[in-house]
Amino acid sequence: APSRDVVLVSAIITVSLSVTIVLCGICQWCQRRLGKRYKTSLETVGTPDSSRGRSEKKTIKLPAGGKAVNTAPVPGQTQQDESDRKTEPHSSVSDLVNSLTSEMLMLSPGSEDDEGHDGSSRENLGRIQFSVGYNFQESTLTVKIMKAQELPAKDFSGTSDPFVKIYLLPDKKHKLETKVKRKNLNPHWNETFLFEGFPYEKVVQRVLYLQVLDYDRFSRNDPIGEVSIPLNKVDLTQMQTFWKDLKPCSDGSGSRGELLLSLCYNPSANSIVVNIIKARNLKAMDIGGTSDPYVKVWLMYKDKRVEKKKTVVMKRCLNPVFNESFSFDIPTERLRETTIVITVMDKDRLSRNDVIGKIYLSWKSGPGEVKHWKDMIARPRQAVAQWHQLKA
Repeated sequence: APSRDVVLVSAIITVSLSVTIVLCGICQWCQRRLGKRYKTSLETVGTPDSSRGRSEKKTIKLPAGGKAVNTAPVPGQTQQDESDRKTEPHSSVSDLVNSLTSEMLMLSPGSEDDEGHDGSSRENLGRIQFSVGYNFQESTLTVKIMKAQELPAKDFSGTSDPFVKIYLLPDKKHKLETKVKRKNLNPHWNETFLFEGFPYEKVVQRVLYLQVLDYDRFSRNDPIGEVSIPLNKVDLTQMQTFWKDLKPCSDGSGSRGELLLSLCYNPSANSIVVNIIKARNLKAMDIGGTSDPYVKVWLMYKDKRVEKKKTVVMKRCLNPVFNESFSFDIPTERLRETTIVITVMDKDRLSRNDVIGKIYLSWKSGPGEVKHWKDMIARPRQAVAQWHQLKA
């Protein structure tokens, strides 16, 4: 009997050791997997700002005797921004669906990353970094446009082509401009502008005004945001560097009205249903103080137009109710590169129809649009409605 007990105890000890070894092996395997994952995320972090972009100087002539100087660019090293990084290809459609769903759920309503992006908060238009200073010996004001971050997407492809206009208000006739940075929501300019022969007593009477715009080759440039800073409130004895949040441009572009629409994603049918519900406070485009609105819906894949649908025209109405639904076939593997462009138009019988405002819906548009897109992915087969501010 004692020998049988000894054998039983030995067997129990052996099994326990085996389980411990297996569990330990799993632990190490998990650590290796997690370590690899963290290493990958760390390797994708961008390079230091000091190694990016090219530095340039520009000048123009001012009515007060000053001029702005444009010199040849200083050679620099350009590197790829974080926004240009490509995601790794997925091995299958199911992997892509899981990846999309997990990414959207990570930023679903109620998470920390979504705080401040609800409908009642001001839209995030990004921010800009610049510096300003004055050389008393040479009577020269120096303005350097350095970079911008987190700009909203204005183009069909879910990106923008930003550039900056520089004014010294109240003078609006003379302006300077940076170069256009193609397809970049985190552009680096590093361009310097010199206002030469500008007396200090006149400099402190001016307001430095920066306007960030999206360059459009075939139509009017779209305003993104603006920053203004009175120069009499800045210590100009040395270069001062600022980070400023962009505010909506005060050219009337923010008063185009709002549109209520819903999105419904059906992963099994590979389709998205867009329901144009109603609009409110639309901008009057006609002489009589009203508009004849209708809505165009474009399905875009990358930079190409795939399919267009439109609502009926609502005559002489600034608060129209449409309640029209449109279904688009979208393969799951194309979701990442898909953009739905909503354009509210004013029908004109005698001339070309006017654009009242636009909305770009994708997973890489502005904060409000991204939130709607994420909610749609996170709640399949449900109609998710949201108000959107129309943009220029």
